[in-house]
Amino acid sequence: MKKFIFLAVLAIVTALGASAEKGDISLGAQFAYASKHSMAGLGLQLQVEPVNRFRIAPEFMYYFKNDGVSAINANVNLHYVIPTSSAFAIYPLLGFTYASYKVDYGGNIDRCGANVGVGAQYRVQDRLYFYSEERFQIIENFNQSVTVLGLKYTF
Repeated sequence: MKKFIFLAVLAIVTALGASAEKGDISLGAQFAYASKHSMAGLGLQLQVEPVNRFRIAPEFMYYFKNDGVSAINANVNLHYVIPTSSAFAIYPLLGFTYASYKVDYGGNIDRCGANVGVGAQYRVQDRLYFYSEERFQIIENFNQSVTVLGLKYTF
C-alpha cells in the first residue's frame, strides 16, 4: 500500500511539473456511484495535460456507507481527449486504482486494480466544464462499474 501511495504521489508531482510549461490544469468536484455495494460517493479530480490531448487525472473518492460497507478510492487515470466540437470532447481512459473497503462485519479490505472506461466533457462557460465518466474497475473480488458526474474549472 505504501508503494502504491508513493507512486501515485510521484505521478501527480511529475504531471504538475511537466504541465507547468503548458499551464492546462483543471480541478473538479464529482459525485460517483459504485455498483458493487450500491455506494454513492463524493470526490475530487485533478486533470493535468502535459502534452496536447493527453491528460493525467489523479483523483480521490469517498463512498458513503451502505449495508455495512464504506470505501475510499484513489485513482490515477490517463485520458486521450478527442474534441468533437469547440465545446464537446470524449476521451477513453485507462488507469490504476487503489480501493480500501471498511466492512462493519469483517474489518478492512485493501485492493489494487485497473480502470478502463470512457468520459465526455462539455464546456458550460469559458473555463467551466461538466464531465461524465463511466469506468469499469478490475479489482480482485471487487470488480464494479463506476459512474461519475462532475464539474471542473480549468486554470
